[in-house]
Amino acid sequence: MKIGVYPGTFDPITNGHIDIIKRAYQLFDKLYIVVPNNIGKNALFTTEERIKLIKAVLIDYPDIEIASTDKLTVEFAKSVNATAMIRGLRMVSDFDYELQLATINKQLDSSIETVFIMSSHEYSFLSSSSVKEIAKFKRDVSLFVPDVVNEALKEKYK
Repeated sequence: MKIGVYPGTFDPITNGHIDIIKRAYQLFDKLYIVVPNNIGKNALFTTEERIKLIKAVLIDYPDIEIASTDKLTVEFAKSVNATAMIRGLRMVSDFDYELQLATINKQLDSSIETVFIMSSHEYSFLSSSSVKEIAKFKRDVSLFVPDVVNEALKEKYK
């Protein structure tokens, strides 16, 4: 069984993330979406809120598992017998960071591959940070996120 792990902060999950998830779903027998409890990042949504939003967005994919972890993501991947970690690439500028991460993960566990999936053209500019910045100024982000996320952002920035 081919098991994939797609880790990310997902603060919040965007249509770009969903695009990567749907495409990765086609490549693996089992897919985990993993939200690390990342102390280093100043998240708008709590880990629990992000997981709740991801579950709501992926309701039509009940066999995708959503989890959080306090471990390194490569350790989480190993714990669920994953064969690969999925990473989305929007632009060439993402590649340097992602290559460093993939190389480190390969050193930590050589049995787990990194699979890079390029963003679809319509999402190549999209980031959670830009969505939050736009929403913070009470502008419409409905083109960039699912409805449930749009409503959650409106609530956060009341």
